[in-house]
Amino acid sequence: MKSILGIGNALTDILAVLPDDSLLKTYHLPKGSMQHVDMETGDKIWAALKPLGVKYVAGGSAANTIVCTSIFGMPSSFIGKIGDDELGLLFKSDQEQYGVNTLLLKSERSSGRSMVFVSGGNAERTFAVYLGAALDLGPEDLKPEYFAGHDYFHIEGYLVQNQALIRHAVEMAHDAGCLISLDMASYNVVESNNAFLHDIVDRYVDIVFANETEARAFTKLDNVEQSLEEISQHCKIAVLKVGKDGSWVKSGDEQYYIPAWPAATIDATGAGDTYAAGFIYAHSLGMPLKVCGEIGSIIAAKVVEVIGTKIDIPRWRDAKTEIRQLIAENGGPVYSL
Repeated sequence: MKSILGIGNALTDILAVLPDDSLLKTYHLPKGSMQHVDMETGDKIWAALKPLGVKYVAGGSAANTIVCTSIFGMPSSFIGKIGDDELGLLFKSDQEQYGVNTLLLKSERSSGRSMVFVSGGNAERTFAVYLGAALDLGPEDLKPEYFAGHDYFHIEGYLVQNQALIRHAVEMAHDAGCLISLDMASYNVVESNNAFLHDIVDRYVDIVFANETEARAFTKLDNVEQSLEEISQHCKIAVLKVGKDGSWVKSGDEQYYIPAWPAATIDATGAGDTYAAGFIYAHSLGMPLKVCGEIGSIIAAKVVEVIGTKIDIPRWRDAKTEIRQLIAENGGPVYSL
């Protein structure tokens, strides 16, 4: 089984379902965006959320993906930075219980947290993020031995604002022979780092995952298929997710539309992260491009049926049954998923 290493912000998600958009307006948080906040603002928002009822889940985009690849059976490791505090311990123990090899460094700052607001009929997510210790992860923290022996290296786009870190990471992953994947993560991150992202993708990245708004920010094109075509010119495999309408995948002359797997959606948090895990897992087995997208779609459909990023055991069981059947139909290896 091929292995994967991920790097990302080690955050604890604080999830709240909002009755309306008033709290978003109070703290000037555009719906669907990801905004960084300082500790004072973060504490105020946290206090405002508590009366609504909140759920605490170890998260962060790349960490979510790596937990899922570990559950799929891929040897999976994660690089991040936490504080010496309760949230840091929660994050570490959560990863370890799912079998992830944690390469977690310590900071004097408190552990980061991501406040996730779920609102509207389509369960749209808005993020207010206090990075804390995660912000202290730097290029000097990376060691060649972290990358050695891994087949895939997965990056979350939220990290690209630390350009020195990402450049050093992709150089080391490239030297180690890793296939490199990037989840673009947020349209405003893409907008503010567009030139850097183009350089990194052109030179190092093999697989790009983007949603419609991220693709539009990266390509300056409004049409989905045109955006897909443009992204595919910069990497080996382009994946463009269109939410409840499914996804598109393209590699060279191969292009497929993947319908969304049926789901009773209540919270879209983590859908992109789990899709990436399913896609990479299938790719590691040598599955055709279309099947990689279908397996991503299957697992993404399970996470949107729960609040937060952790799929429950019955849904994992159903997903593995469906995925095992799909792999067998396409002549893939039989693993005890």
